[in-house]
Amino acid sequence: MASLRKASKSHARSYRERSQPSSRAHLGFLEKKKDYKERAEDFQRKQNTLKHLKRKALNRNPDEFYFNMVKTQKVDGVHQEKEETEPVHTEAELKLMFSQDQKYVTMKRTSELNKIERLKSSLHLLDNDTGPRNKHIVFVDTDKEVKEFDAAKYFGTHPSLVNRRFNRPSLENLKKLELRGNLNEADLKKVSKEKEQRYRELAKRIQREKDLHVIQQKMEMKKNVMSKKEKCTKLKEETKTSAPVYRWRHKRKR
Repeated sequence: MASLRKASKSHARSYRERSQPSSRAHLGFLEKKKDYKERAEDFQRKQNTLKHLKRKALNRNPDEFYFNMVKTQKVDGVHQEKEETEPVHTEAELKLMFSQDQKYVTMKRTSELNKIERLKSSLHLLDNDTGPRNKHIVFVDTDKEVKEFDAAKYFGTHPSLVNRRFNRPSLENLKKLELRGNLNEADLKKVSKEKEQRYRELAKRIQREKDLHVIQQKMEMKKNVMSKKEKCTKLKEETKTSAPVYRWRHKRKR
């Protein structure tokens, strides 16, 4: 008999649920029994939770003391946990960590300055705006010599090399120079491209050095505010390109 029951089940028609009609396809999939059961159980669970919370609120004694009340405060009628006022680090530890950060920034800025100087020397940028402006004064006797003065003839060099303050060869040395091999157009393009890359790198490093300098100034000012115990007045807020400005009361030294 058991074998007959199993055989009848194997040949039985499989259970299939009705699908969503084509006229109601815009409403999505048709909800099956398992979907309804899952949704109903979730709804009942939430309703039971709300009932439990309401019953707990009604049975609560307003005069009852809880130890958590010591750590909470009321903000706009809502209880919130108080923030811990005890600092994580001591003042000495903060100063030590801050000094280490400041040393790192100073080291990185010094490294950038050295790289900038090496790039400038390789690109022959000795005549920069930050350096001193030197002048070569030539004295003549008459006004006629002033008008007819020829710097290239006076220095004995080519007119295109007059404004150079370095590596200014004379005409005799230029005549002695012999060009070894002719550079083709591909080599010239390669040299020009490499030069442009060097200039772009130099511009980026100069901007990075400026940013590090601003960070160094801000950290130095913050260190002064932390180290000095006297009250100070802030005269100017800090910006992206400048550190804040503080003023301390002048104290006469004994």
